[in-house]
Amino acid sequence: MKQEELKAILPHRDNMLLIDEATCEDGVAHGIVKIRGDEWFLKGHFPGNPVVPGVMLCEMLAQSVCVLLSEKMSGNELPLFTGLDKVRFRNSVRPGDTFETECKLTRSKPPFYFAEGKGFVDGKLCVEASFSFALTEV
Repeated sequence: MKQEELKAILPHRDNMLLIDEATCEDGVAHGIVKIRGDEWFLKGHFPGNPVVPGVMLCEMLAQSVCVLLSEKMSGNELPLFTGLDKVRFRNSVRPGDTFETECKLTRSKPPFYFAEGKGFVDGKLCVEASFSFALTEV
């Protein structure tokens, strides 16, 4: 899926739609984000030595897993973060990198869904986390 297709699943728009592409295979969501260097969150983090903020990496993981949640949404629901646990940052993500996500749902108790995700650059682990969502009526 490219960004236009992702807009049918994710409510994010403009600067907050972070993933460029996503696929789903065997219950695993894979996302791709090409870090160009002109992203708004890099402007002050850090001048002369830009590093993608950890919170943005977590958001990229979350947006990737929403591709899996799309099967569970009726069309008038919004996936909202409810928790973030066991987050570990292993390597920096910088301009020119292609950040790849790998996420899966681990458990559900509707309207709550639990997931695990990892993010990589060139096969090197950069971030891993457990997180949860609630599907809420809009």
